Amino acid sequence: MKAMVCTQYGSPDVLELREVAKPAPKAKELLVRIHAAAVTSGDIRVRTFNSPLLMWIPMRLVLGLTRPRNPILGVELAGVVEAVGKEVTRFKPGDRVFALTGMRFGGYAEYTCLREDSRVALQPDNVTHEDAAAILFGGTTALHFFRKGNLRSGHKVLIYGASGAVGTSAVQLAKHFGAEVTAVCSAAGAELVKSLGAERWIDYTRDDFTERPERYDIIFDAVGKLPKSKSLRALASGGSYLTVDGQGIAKERQEDVLLLKELTEQGRIRAVIDRRYTLKDIPEAHRYVESGRKKGNVIVTI
Repeated sequence: MKAMVCTQYGSPDVLELREVAKPAPKAKELLVRIHAAAVTSGDIRVRTFNSPLLMWIPMRLVLGLTRPRNPILGVELAGVVEAVGKEVTRFKPGDRVFALTGMRFGGYAEYTCLREDSRVALQPDNVTHEDAAAILFGGTTALHFFRKGNLRSGHKVLIYGASGAVGTSAVQLAKHFGAEVTAVCSAAGAELVKSLGAERWIDYTRDDFTERPERYDIIFDAVGKLPKSKSLRALASGGSYLTVDGQGIAKERQEDVLLLKELTEQGRIRAVIDRRYTLKDIPEAHRYVESGRKKGNVIVTI
């Protein structure tokens, strides 16, 4: 099968399209024919080995010393079950599924094997494979941090970087839970975040929200570029500052996968896709994601 392999840590040029062995499912695994995968910020962090200095050695031991131990990146995918192991009971060949692969990676390929008890579920029945591959990474990340911030109905929430993959999910989920949302992004993303439910929009290139009189119960930095010291000025008493940078890896829960499936089927949230690439063009997809200009998700069709 064809797969995009990360040959070492570095620029997008380290990604190479290769022929590799097609995997075979073990007793508790399903073999999935991948139709779409997402290029996420997590993939970029692994490829570039973007790690704090104090975590450099531990992370190299976890990920791999000179290149990723699992060289096929891609943590979010959607496809069709082709075969199942003899002990699998929840899925059957022909099922349309979507999944987060975690540290197993494997999305940048024609096939992968997933454990039945991993973060995999039947796709929402009202979306395409491409849409299904653009739901879970941003959605589970936003849910993780909103739990940390104890998000409640009526809260005033500011989402910094609201037009990205995590941000677009966060806007929709905050609205679902009854919050009042202020979205911060560039003018290019203004209409998008408003269409997702944000009551207010602030252009970060022209306006400093910390100099406004509004105070927020939650300030969520969805891109890891907003200093806590700056945000504190705009927090309400007892408010929470949350950021994807330096507050731990978002915990992926199966109940969150199922919640996102349900909300998608109900039309309460939708996938946001900026660009689509082919398997051979994944290096270009990485360059685009790294540029910081994407809106929502970047998808690879396979």
